[in-house]
Amino acid sequence: MDLILWRHADAQELEQGIDDPARGLTAKGYKQARRVAEWLNRFLPEGTRVLCSPALRSQQTAEALGRKFKLMEALAPEGSVDSLLAAARWPDAKEPVLVIGHQPTLGLTAAYLMTGARLSGEHESALRAWSIKKGSVWWLRHRPREDRGEVVLVAVRSPKQI
Repeated sequence: MDLILWRHADAQELEQGIDDPARGLTAKGYKQARRVAEWLNRFLPEGTRVLCSPALRSQQTAEALGRKFKLMEALAPEGSVDSLLAAARWPDAKEPVLVIGHQPTLGLTAAYLMTGARLSGEHESALRAWSIKKGSVWWLRHRPREDRGEVVLVAVRSPKQI
């Protein structure tokens, strides 16, 4: 199974009177989203399932892809690694899954899948070093093995690298 983690592109700053989920993309963010979407569309299989946080900035990032996507509350800014993996049906989904969401959940998910470390609470900060920059994509692949599966990092791309 392939799991592609895409952090929403550059968004408006949080200001008084604006709810965090209502923040939209900046002009820079729209440009980042288009650039990364173009790259993704060259490599994503047709049957890729696209899951998106309900936050406006994530939806606007997903729209740049030009594919159907499903809004999932489990991917909201306060989501968890467990909720993301359950939504993606990791590692058992038959099709690739693209998740458009937020830090720190995306970085924690990548760290957990690559290292197997399951940290929480005060120790969670050790995994936050796995920062996924705005607009960036981390493409992970689960490969079954005899006694256990392994996770391979297929690609990491930031908007500037595309």
